[in-house]
Amino acid sequence: MIMLKDNHIDFSGGIIEALDATHAYLKKTKKKLPIEVETRTLNDVKLILNKGGFQRIMLDNYSIADTKKAVALIGNKFEIESSGGITEKTIASYAKCGVDFISVGALTHHVKSMDLSLKAIK
Repeated sequence: MIMLKDNHIDFSGGIIEALDATHAYLKKTKKKLPIEVETRTLNDVKLILNKGGFQRIMLDNYSIADTKKAVALIGNKFEIESSGGITEKTIASYAKCGVDFISVGALTHHVKSMDLSLKAIK
């Protein structure tokens, strides 16, 4: 899967330009990969719904209210993923909005690493 994140979108000049560049790359390389597009606003969702050419929409850092609005706009046309700022306390509320996937970075943000040695002992 190709994931178009905010930096890709910004450096491409916009969300539509990033999608167009991705399609050009896939055509040039003759690859068939699904595309996920990160959106930051409801306007982003509207823009890419009109464009098409991807399989999943990521709703990044959306409030519960805006997630519900986005899900209503998208309907069953594309897979929907919620991401950004979701915790164990808010995950159920996002799930109830009707999204298909939820990314939770909080699972790894506060992990304490363990110092292990893998030296062989004779």
